[in-house]
Amino acid sequence: MTINSVSDEVKNRQLIVFPCAKYSAMLDIVLMGLNHNTAPVELRECLAFSKDEIADALEAFKRCPAVREVILFSTCNRVEILMTAENRAEAVEAAKEFLSRVKKVPKNEFEKALYIHDGDEAVRHIFRVASSLDSMVLGEPQILGQIKDAYRTATLKKTSGVILNRLLHRTFFVAKRVRSETGIGDHAVSISYAAIELGRKIFGTLEGKKTLLIGAGEMAELAVEHLIRNRAGDIFVANRTFERGLEIANRFHGKAIRFEEIENGLQYADIVISSTGAIDYIVKGKQVKGIMRRRKNRPLFFIDIAVPRNIDPEINRVANSYVYDIDDLKSVIEENIEDRKKESLRGERIVDEAVIRFRSWYESLDVVPTIVALRSKMEMIARSEIKKTLHSLNHLSEDDYQAICRMTNAMINKILHDPTIFLKSNGHHGNASIYLDITRKLFKLDDEN
Repeated sequence: MTINSVSDEVKNRQLIVFPCAKYSAMLDIVLMGLNHNTAPVELRECLAFSKDEIADALEAFKRCPAVREVILFSTCNRVEILMTAENRAEAVEAAKEFLSRVKKVPKNEFEKALYIHDGDEAVRHIFRVASSLDSMVLGEPQILGQIKDAYRTATLKKTSGVILNRLLHRTFFVAKRVRSETGIGDHAVSISYAAIELGRKIFGTLEGKKTLLIGAGEMAELAVEHLIRNRAGDIFVANRTFERGLEIANRFHGKAIRFEEIENGLQYADIVISSTGAIDYIVKGKQVKGIMRRRKNRPLFFIDIAVPRNIDPEINRVANSYVYDIDDLKSVIEENIEDRKKESLRGERIVDEAVIRFRSWYESLDVVPTIVALRSKMEMIARSEIKKTLHSLNHLSEDDYQAICRMTNAMINKILHDPTIFLKSNGHHGNASIYLDITRKLFKLDDEN
């Protein structure tokens, strides 16, 4: 046999793979929860957890034999318990009992509001939640931060292991992809955000534009945050309680003015955003008419997000003065919600793809695929090295070639014997998924890490 024929045969030859017994070390991934679609706010309030309560709850779950790993999410719109377990039904029952006992709510008062997902559906659910595809406000960004906080607590309490660690890291990756590859978060769907977006559309850019905020409530705070992101210029805050206005202004490096100074502040502002609880107009047409002369007719835009309205609509009759109220913003928001729904279809595709990828990794934690993958990698390396070696040995006979193959197979079998026995003996080593995951990382058996 020539060296070329030996090389060709080596290239196509499969080294012997010895079969091993099927052994499953799989745990179920289970998610149990309720949200704004399944439970009224009165029930969600009763079952909600504070940050400290979540930490205590995770400590309690450590003592629950039915649950192997656990993360608890609690926001104003949902309470969810994500678990791995050897027995799905036992884990779900343990979680129900825990909720009932800790929150002092009989099970029959919340069981009908629960949804229970396992396997792919549990994975898909957490991907969708983090990507804000399951939120009350489609595309809102806060939920991802809340899930990251919950995961951080679980890692500190050591209740998240190999499976949930991997799942949550993939969750963050998927949420980032949905946010960056779709327009799901591009359109304003909150009143404060819509107000700033309207200002941006009016001016083209808010960079350097001066803003006067009338009122220092929650809507004003959110508006200031959006203004800062858009690199707006000076921000003035006027509030009936000067101390409150000063607090908001200091927090965002703005300037507080007294309520009585609003008329003078109109002289310098480009945009006025009003959100107070006043029952009468705070800014009237006659005031603005006098201000516009001092402004040399420079355009002035009012965005009134208060109900009742704070800005006199008659201001629209003053040249270069424009007033938009909450109804104007709502029509913009409705259009934007429809745009987000269209973009969500692309997000769902990203989620479906990620579920398939995660399932592939999850199934690899069963011992047989890992052992087969490890053996295949060893054989691939062996074939490659034999091929390179035979290129420089042109005197080998067929018997020599067969001897090299037998020696290679024997070496692979002996090298893999102890690791194979170890991986198959889950009962002696605790949670097999830990060792399987480490094995796959050590030998880079996965296409992605």
